[in-house]
Amino acid sequence: MADISFSSRAYCKIILHAAKYPHCAINGLLLAKQNNKTDGKSGELRIEDAIPLFHICLHVSPMAEIALTMVDQYAGSKGLILAGYYFANENINDLSTDKPAHKIADKIAENNGNALLVAVDNKEVTLSMNSNPLRVSQYIDGKWKLKDITDVYYDKGVMYTDALYSLLKAEHYKNLIDFDNHLDDISLNWQNCKINKIIDEIVEKYK
Repeated sequence: MADISFSSRAYCKIILHAAKYPHCAINGLLLAKQNNKTDGKSGELRIEDAIPLFHICLHVSPMAEIALTMVDQYAGSKGLILAGYYFANENINDLSTDKPAHKIADKIAENNGNALLVAVDNKEVTLSMNSNPLRVSQYIDGKWKLKDITDVYYDKGVMYTDALYSLLKAEHYKNLIDFDNHLDDISLNWQNCKINKIIDEIVEKYK
């Protein structure tokens, strides 16, 4: 069995965040349940949820610090841990990781020895979603190392099912709330209860 797995909810929310802002760079956090071995640096890593952060000013330190603190508290209340960082760059051909992104990812890795750094390949985010756009790296021995595709598992092959196509075609990404949206209107809930329910229902329908 793969040592890294993504729930349908986590995978879909990353894609929906990128789809909502195709003209912007975006970023977010990954929450996990983890079964560690005794050394705390190995074992299976199960990404249960993704929390969209920003699409305007991705690395404004005060806002990023506030968001990290709030998400960490939220994760703890759900029995989860901060386990990674995802991003998509503004340039459709750019898969590089800039210094501020590395800084946030490295900070997460300080508290979780096998954290993930996930790049979204914008060229692969299409309505048909014929291939998986996520490029997953893991913090191993002090370095970020790209994982082989066979080492990362997705619930019931969600990227190749009708569920994500249905979500994109119905434009459900419009219901996704990131921290920028929340800061513009605090009545908008960055915990995304509405979109979580929609994703869960649609994924269940197409199982």
